[in-house]
Amino acid sequence: MEIFFKVLLLIFSVGLIAVVLLQKGKSAGLSGAISGGAEHLFGKTKARGMDLVLQRVTVGLAAGFFILAIVVAIIVK
Repeated sequence: MEIFFKVLLLIFSVGLIAVVLLQKGKSAGLSGAISGGAEHLFGKTKARGMDLVLQRVTVGLAAGFFILAIVVAIIVK
């Protein structure tokens, strides 16, 4: 059972890395950090199409990764 959860955790981590790398950058540099945050806060840029799918998959994989990491830590202990 322990090996199964470790393999599943490995799959989630590789998937999470791949999905994050597939996303395009929002903005670059210090000026992008200042203006990009304001645009995101007030909703001027809305994710559409593939960006929205990648964003949702990232959230799902991240949640699964954290839950599996806690489960593996409890099982190994």
